[in-house]
Amino acid sequence: MDQKPATQPSISVLIPARDAAATLDATLESVRRQTLRDFECLIVDDGSVDATSAVAARMTNRDARFRLITTESRGLVSALNTGLADCQAKLIARMDADDLMRRDRLEKQYAAFARDPALALLGTHTRIFPRARMGHGLHAYQDWLQSIRTAAEIRRERFIESPLPHPTWMIRRSVLTEFPYRETRWSEDYDLILRLAEADRKLDILPQRLLLWREHPGRLTHRAETLTIESFVAAKAHFLASGPLRDSSRYILCGYGHTGRALRRALLAHDRQPSHIVDVHPRRLGKIIHGAPVVPVTALPGLPDEPILVSVAGVGPRQKVRAELAAVGRVEGRDFFCTA
Repeated sequence: MDQKPATQPSISVLIPARDAAATLDATLESVRRQTLRDFECLIVDDGSVDATSAVAARMTNRDARFRLITTESRGLVSALNTGLADCQAKLIARMDADDLMRRDRLEKQYAAFARDPALALLGTHTRIFPRARMGHGLHAYQDWLQSIRTAAEIRRERFIESPLPHPTWMIRRSVLTEFPYRETRWSEDYDLILRLAEADRKLDILPQRLLLWREHPGRLTHRAETLTIESFVAAKAHFLASGPLRDSSRYILCGYGHTGRALRRALLAHDRQPSHIVDVHPRRLGKIIHGAPVVPVTALPGLPDEPILVSVAGVGPRQKVRAELAAVGRVEGRDFFCTA
């Protein structure tokens, strides 16, 4: 491990790496070229079996702001917490070993924290590359991320998917000390976003593309058990039960497609079950599903005053349901919550 810097830097850039030799050099160069130069960068090699440490060592020998920590392979959460313990700055910038920073990313995020003492975590927009690897799903996901531009929208969208990609984060070290990364059935970043939102900490975004997010078959999002659809549904159910459904064992489920069915099953583990299911499918209307009558949208005004979970996939259909609920006096974030 290299010697720690003599003075405290403004930002600690934290990069966990596992078998990232093919991309790490470009990643580190994008950090080195930052317009804000008062930073340290910690690379935590989580037991790589390729040349990851050698690539990192070349940069540490070239630039004293970069330091390498090598560990046995213990997984991402352990690598993050190991690196965090060695970070010197009050602000931590996350970065993955296969992505690229825009040159002014650190400068712009640092300025946002300087302006807002209440800010806990700040993300940015991203551009996924190379475009040739992007299928319809990734295009839709990137478009959804780009649509999120305010703190209010982060909070509104948090049960749909993680609204702030992990490698775009800058977060106060004090926040990570209070809310450390933890091992759960779901991803550590989504878990932290939902915990911070539940604790009413301020999450915000710079709606600028300050990170280039590399898509490739070896990316962790394609391999980790904590990043499956089932794990995301489990996370939503856990935090819905401890948040919007904390005082209600019954709720109204709006939408009973694949995502709605999965959410109902996950919420049963928390003793939460729907009193009614609102759906548009003609073969479901009028039926009883697991004790809940299936009713049309027009029945909403007469339904009980219970939380509504909107489990409707797709931005367009979801916006339509939002408009219909608003038209009957339901307020998002108080009376209903979009979950898919």
